[in-house]
Parts: sequence; structure tokens; C-alpha cells
Amino acid sequence: MSPIRKKDVERFILSDDYKPMVLKELYKKFRAKTREERRKVREVVKKLEKEGRIFRDSRGRYRKLGEDLKVGTIEFTRSGYVAFVITDEFEEIAVPVEDTKYAMHKDRVVVEIAGTWRGLPRGRVVKVLERGLTRVVGVFDHKGTFGFVVPDDPKIAYDFYVAPENIDGAKPNQKVIAEILKYPSPGKNPEAKVVKVLGDLDDPSIDLPSVIVKHDLPEPGEFPEEVIREANSIPAKVRKKDLVGRKDLRDKVIVTIDGEDAKDFDDAISVEKLSNGNYLLGVHIADVSHYVKEGSALDQEAFKRGTSVYLIDTVIPMLPFRLSNGICSLVEGKDRLTMSVEMEIDRDGRVVRYDVYPSVIKSKKRMIYERVNEFLEDPSSMKEYEPFKDLIYNAVELAEILREARRKRGAILDIESDEVKVILDENGQVVDIVPRKRGIAEKLIEEFMIRANETVAEIFDHAGLPFMYRVHEEPDPETIFQLRNYLEAMGIRANFPQNIHPGMLQKLLEKVKDHPLRSSVERLLVRSMKRAMYSAVNIGHFGLASYAYTHFTSPIRRYPDLVVHRLLKLYLEQNGYFTPEQIEKFSKVLPKIAKHCSRRERVADEAEWDLVAMKKVEYIARHIGEVFDVVVTNITKFGLFVEIPEKSISGLVHISTLDDYYYYDETRNMLIGKRKGRVFRLGDVLKVKVMRADKIRGEIDFVLVEEDEE
Repeated sequence: MSPIRKKDVERFILSDDYKPMVLKELYKKFRAKTREERRKVREVVKKLEKEGRIFRDSRGRYRKLGEDLKVGTIEFTRSGYVAFVITDEFEEIAVPVEDTKYAMHKDRVVVEIAGTWRGLPRGRVVKVLERGLTRVVGVFDHKGTFGFVVPDDPKIAYDFYVAPENIDGAKPNQKVIAEILKYPSPGKNPEAKVVKVLGDLDDPSIDLPSVIVKHDLPEPGEFPEEVIREANSIPAKVRKKDLVGRKDLRDKVIVTIDGEDAKDFDDAISVEKLSNGNYLLGVHIADVSHYVKEGSALDQEAFKRGTSVYLIDTVIPMLPFRLSNGICSLVEGKDRLTMSVEMEIDRDGRVVRYDVYPSVIKSKKRMIYERVNEFLEDPSSMKEYEPFKDLIYNAVELAEILREARRKRGAILDIESDEVKVILDENGQVVDIVPRKRGIAEKLIEEFMIRANETVAEIFDHAGLPFMYRVHEEPDPETIFQLRNYLEAMGIRANFPQNIHPGMLQKLLEKVKDHPLRSSVERLLVRSMKRAMYSAVNIGHFGLASYAYTHFTSPIRRYPDLVVHRLLKLYLEQNGYFTPEQIEKFSKVLPKIAKHCSRRERVADEAEWDLVAMKKVEYIARHIGEVFDVVVTNITKFGLFVEIPEKSISGLVHISTLDDYYYYDETRNMLIGKRKGRVFRLGDVLKVKVMRADKIRGEIDFVLVEEDEE
């Protein structure tokens, strides 16, 4: 009898003839009698299971995944009514919470498709393949001799039982980190043991470690030993041999412009006016790929992290500080290796000529956004920027031309981020929350980076070679319908055609420019649009109205940019050509990198939002009883959601605290008083008093204050 070949076993299991079998039946099919023969069959089964191509059902049979069975990561919502399974292909499947079968947030699961839910496939979990969480962070609560950990994350639907021997000295109302010992099962709560007591709930220093554990992030500044060893072996200065094949731009007037607290400088610019009236824009980006080699320990860790995470005053960097703040950072007065994109741009904002090449620069000045803005208002106030006035004025002129060109092609320009800056004291306590203002300097750097990113993406799009794009899909019609209803409730008429164009949404933003609800409209607009993400397939960027876009300008803090640099270098070295082997390799690997980096970006965003939300509640908790001016941003049957605009702090005025019996008019989105006839609408400006701030739940309650009560 011929020996068992693994590829025959695999071919059979994946064939159309295969019917679900238990392991014994597979042994019988292949006449696997010896220990060695059975091991071969098991290895194939385990491999296919790991790849997510088959799974073992509750009766021990191995089933193939097909049209009705999908594998993905389950993500619960805060409301707890429904969860969503995101497949590896980024397909979304809705799973009602009663069909989640003891799965927990972030688990890898198999779902069976059974109908639809609001236009999405509806599924039920048939198996948990892999648990996504190993630790939870939450509040410890004592019940007699044993305890419970109530997770911070509302997406985790269970409290965790803690046996007496696993309490580790935790006291009620302390924040703890717990290791999961047992996962939920029929009739049983999950179990955990306390591994670290972070501190009391009102201690602001516990917020950062709470967020780090909740989102499973690495500790700030900590890297595996091998990564640190590799980083330490990289020279701290540019050497003579590093300059081979590079254009020397060290005498050119090149500067960096960043925020005051920035430490890693990815990008530098040069701007000249040419005799023909055009502009020569140079965008010079740190050449991280020269130091971080593909497949190295540094590279593997950078891929795993995907991005740097900015948590108020703490950075969890993608690369060790020796690189991110050292040799890769475009520090003033130091030789640094770069990749340069040089573009000649005409008065209409068109790139008429470009060149891309490896270079070496020496930044002449580390400029700061706020100071550049001050200089533009009053040049005499910033004498140190005087020698660079030509560059600054040329940059302002060119940025305005590029911005106008983007406006004409229909890009969405005017979304003013509702980002705030949280100011902490040395103990980590919130001193103040102030809006982040974007001046001319911030906008001009944004314009130059967008143009450089487009230029690099267009090179690969025209060449038809594998590439890593930054894509942004058109919004769903249903979310646009919600936006229209919201605007109508505000008294703003908006006609939305069948095919939405970003230019139409830009006109809408111009319409609400001076409306008190402008930031709410912007937020809803952002929510109505899909997330931008990384993709190996170019479908364009809706928000920027770009037919090809990428991320090339921040390789110190984003892994996709590092990948783009490697592809660009290969393209230049091989004169615009990839070998068939390279094309095959990149076609396989780039979609995987894109999916992973999109996920890591999402985790980083959620961690940043979480920490800021905690600090907002902490800030308002110190202002209980104080009165604030607020804007009504949403109306529900249980009350008014309001926002303190200059702080971006939101909370609820519950209907039970109002001075009348109010009923909710759903069609007009209003609350109407039965006796007095008072009406609350979107956009109303009210005075409210802070009544309650719950940091654990992230809830803030206000009550209405009438003018004569103040």
C-alpha cells in the first residue's frame, strides 16, 4: 500500500466530495493504522484548522467553511444587543447577543449565516476557535469570602468570579488587572485571578495602565531584548558609506514644522518659487527602511505593533526611541537619510513634473506650528524665523493653491476636528481641556503631505504594480439618509442625489459653517462615512477625492509607510520594474499587511479615545454643581444629549429632571412639553448644571438651569 501523503489528505478534505468526518473516520479513509500515519493525518487537520479553512463542530466532526460558514473576530457593541463578526476579508456579519454562544469580545469564532439584519448578513456563533482576551482590567467587588471583577470595557458582558485564594489583597472599589482562568460556559460565570492592584478609583495615575491592559498594548518604552539589541547595533550617526547613491541636499534650505511636544520628526519640507512662476516643493521623509530591514527583529516588532500609540502625554512607539527620536528623526543640524519627493507645481495646483530619489539632508530649523502662525501674524515677534521668511511665504502661497485645487475637484476640506488637548499636571491630574486649533502652519503641512502621498500612489497605480494604498469607500445610502434626517430636524434642507460625491458634502459643511451644531454635523458626517483603511486594491479615497492615495510620509510611526518606502526603493533600483516572483510575493503578502495594519490603527484610535474620555469625566467631576453653556446635539425619548462645545464634553439631561411631562416627536426629533408647550430642538443653546460624573461607566448627567436660577 502506498504511504500517506499530506497533500492527498488536504486535497480530499477541501474537495467537493468531502462530508464532515471525525478523526477516526479520516484515519479509516486513509487506512492510517500506525502512529506515524495517524500523526500525518492529524498534522493536516491541525494546519487546515489553524488556517481557518475547517473547524471541529460540537460533535467532533471537521467541517469545511463555505458560503454559510465564516471565520472572523467577534466584536461586541457597548449597547450589548448585537455583536459583529469581522471576517479576514473585512466582511461584517451581525450576531444578535442571544446567538453569541458564550463568545467574548475579540474571540475568533465560526459563524453560520442565517438570514439578514439591517442589510447585513445575520449569523450565529457555532464555535469559539480562539480566545481573544487573556487579561481584563476592571473594578474589584467583594461578596463575602470571594470577589468579582467588573470589567471596564462595556463590550465584555460578564463579571469575573474571583475565588478567595485569588484575591491577592484587592479591596472593594479598587482598579485591578486580572488574568482569566476560565471562560464562560453554560450556567457558569468566567473566573479570574487578580494579578495586580492598580489603585483606588479616584487615583488618576491608574487611567493609563487601565487603557494599556484593556487594549492589550505593550508597556511604554518596553521592547523585546532582541529588538533592543538590534536597535543598539545601529550607528547613532550617518556614515560615509550610507551616502552612496544618494542626492546630497545638505546645503538646501530644508526645515521641519511640527507641534511643540513632537520628538520624532518624520517629514521636512523645502519650497522655492521658480522663474516660470511655478513652485518647487520638496517633501523629505525619514528613510527608516535603511535601518529597519525586512524580516529583522525590529521589523517583526514594528509589524506586530502596526503604529505608534499616542496616549495624551505618553507614547507607545512603533520603533525604539534610539531610532524614532534618534537616527531616523530629522533633527535640526544633523545629517539624516531621507526619501525625497520633488514636485514642480503650477498655479492651478497641478504637478507638472516630479522626481523621487534617496537623499541626505540637514534640517536648517526645527519650526513649531504655533510659532509659524505667530510669525505670519506679526513677523517682528519671531526674529528667529526671519531668515526663513521666503520659504514660509512661498509655502503659504503654494498650500493655498493646493487647497483650492482640492476644493475644486470636490474634496472634503472643512472638517474641523473636535479634538481637544488634555493638559495634565505632574501627578497626571487634568488641569484643563482646551480645543486643538489648526492654524495656517498645520494646514500647509497637511496639504504638502497629501500631495506627496498622492504622487507616490499615482506612480504605482500607473505602473500597475502591487502596492499598499490608503483607501476610503463611499458612504452607505442608509447612513446618508440618517444624516439628511438629522439636518432636516435642524431646519436645513439638503438634497442628496443617488450617487454621493464628496464635493456635495463639502458644500453642506459650508452651509452649516456658523451653526452652533456645526461640530455635531461634522461628527455625524464622519460617522456616516466608512473608515479609511489600508488595501492592496486601489478603490480611491472618497474624502480626499483622490483616485490614488497612500501613506508614505510617517514611516517612524506607521508600518504601512515603511512598506511603501521599501516598494518605492525597489521600484527605483529596478527602473520601474518588478520581477514575476516579486509580483507574486507582494500580491500575496500586501493584502495581509493591509488588513493587520488597519486593525492595529483601529486599536490605537480606540485606546486614545478611551483615555481622553476618562480624562473628560475626571475633569467634569471636579466641577459638580457648576453651570455651563451647552448645545443640544441629540434628542431621544429619555432626554437630551448636550455638549460643552469648547471642551467637547458630552452628557445627558434626563427627561425625568425636566419641569413638565415631555413627549418625544420622532418625525421632527423634538421633545414637547404637554402642559407648558416648551419645545427642545437640536441646536438649542441651554444652561446646565453638572450633577453626576461616573468615570467607570463614562457617564455625565446634567440638569437644566433656567435663567432666573443662576
